[in-house]
Amino acid sequence: MKNNINTNRFKGKTAKWLIKSVVAAGLFTLASCESNLDKINENPNDQASIDPKYLLTYVSRATFQVDGDNMYASRMMIGTDGENKYQYLKWNEASFEVYSKALLNTVKMMQEADKIKNKNYIAIGKFLRAYHFFNTSLRVGNIPYTDAVKGESGITQPKYDSQDVVMAGILSELKEANDLINTNDKIEGDIVFNGDASKWKKLINSFRLKILITLSKKTTVGSYNIATEFASIAGSQPLMTSISDNGELKFADAADSRYSMFNNSGYGSSLYMADYFINLFKDRKDPRLFTFASQTTGAKEAGKAITDFTGYNGGDPISTYSENAKLITAKNISKVNDRFYKDPTNEPSSVLSYSELEFILAEATARGWISGSAKTHYDNAIKASFSFYQTYVKNPGQYFTGFDVNQYLATPLVVYNTSAPLQEQVEKIITQKYMIMFHQSQWTSYYDYLRTGYPNYPLQPGVSAPFRFRYPQSEYNYNSANLKTALTAQYGGDDNINSKPWWLQ
Repeated sequence: MKNNINTNRFKGKTAKWLIKSVVAAGLFTLASCESNLDKINENPNDQASIDPKYLLTYVSRATFQVDGDNMYASRMMIGTDGENKYQYLKWNEASFEVYSKALLNTVKMMQEADKIKNKNYIAIGKFLRAYHFFNTSLRVGNIPYTDAVKGESGITQPKYDSQDVVMAGILSELKEANDLINTNDKIEGDIVFNGDASKWKKLINSFRLKILITLSKKTTVGSYNIATEFASIAGSQPLMTSISDNGELKFADAADSRYSMFNNSGYGSSLYMADYFINLFKDRKDPRLFTFASQTTGAKEAGKAITDFTGYNGGDPISTYSENAKLITAKNISKVNDRFYKDPTNEPSSVLSYSELEFILAEATARGWISGSAKTHYDNAIKASFSFYQTYVKNPGQYFTGFDVNQYLATPLVVYNTSAPLQEQVEKIITQKYMIMFHQSQWTSYYDYLRTGYPNYPLQPGVSAPFRFRYPQSEYNYNSANLKTALTAQYGGDDNINSKPWWLQ
């Protein structure tokens, strides 16, 4: 949430500078991308030109990175060297930096793709726009959307659109993206799916479902009936069918391509597991725990097996950091597994996985939006999660040997009961969905908590979970009239983290 800048005032020369900086920064060492500077030139109108493949690489890399802040808010990790604002739910303003980095370059990619008549870059651009507008709106509420990123057209102070308009708009953009994507136009510079348009199509449609399930508290959005639109997409469009379809970024042991937290000193020194998260796995005898956490120092010194659940313990996310630090002295707290800061490739980072999609389908089925078996989708989601970790965690045999996922699915705390009341079914789904989110899918687990109440996060007495972030100071500085109008329309003028946005009402 830093580096707030005025994000909506980009004219031609500024855009040209940003595009040039993409290459100059050396970000194209990622797999499948070339670094041919000769592709950049200036036309007589002084507008920067660049092959859209370079912009696709740049924007994809920025989009699919890991955001560790939600680990604190979602009660998965704790800090022990100071008070973390996310852990104690005391955050303040968001950043609109995404407008200047991801969205500006996405729009430029689409413009360049239009020049060469390549529909696939335009389709992927619509997905990237939808993804970033979706997440930005969830953070704050109303945002600049229809007038956003139009500095070259002279719109330097864009008006804010209501959240309803934003969500309906991005659903329409994704529908257009689905219609545009094709197998004829070549996709180069693709570090996500290596040019496979069919996988992009699956991700686009699966993401449409993610948006709709996120709006489960609403009946309509724009002209869309949420349940009806969900059923239409789920029943007629290609969706992800295995972990090979995951919308994820794989990392490489090369400059600018390594895992986001690699060599992060904080991860190695002061980050520990939250007991709330650890206990979900211990209670279920779930070996995925061993891939997330390290044994306590006491367990290591006692020679306990790495698969001994008693060798793992977390700190209380609502206690003071000094209290949790006492557990270090007592040798009775687990660090984050060192693969997250020692392994340069670690695991891929997803914005939407097949496992998450299956949980979305399970919830939609339980709610009666689509026909079928919620239990089948739920079971598929859990199986896919285990498959992911057994595929990407180094030496998985040390964690999973002898494990039978079908037996796991039949245990009392895990087994799915389709005859249970809806709230019990939703709790079961969201709890297991939460358990796949460690360093994955950005803030999804926290947003699920806000809309469903599950899992039931521990909160400090008198402290409620914030519904949103405040708007950036840069918007107060450079777009104050439009911002004040948006605040009045939503929150009675009060830019407060406890103000409830439209999607949660």
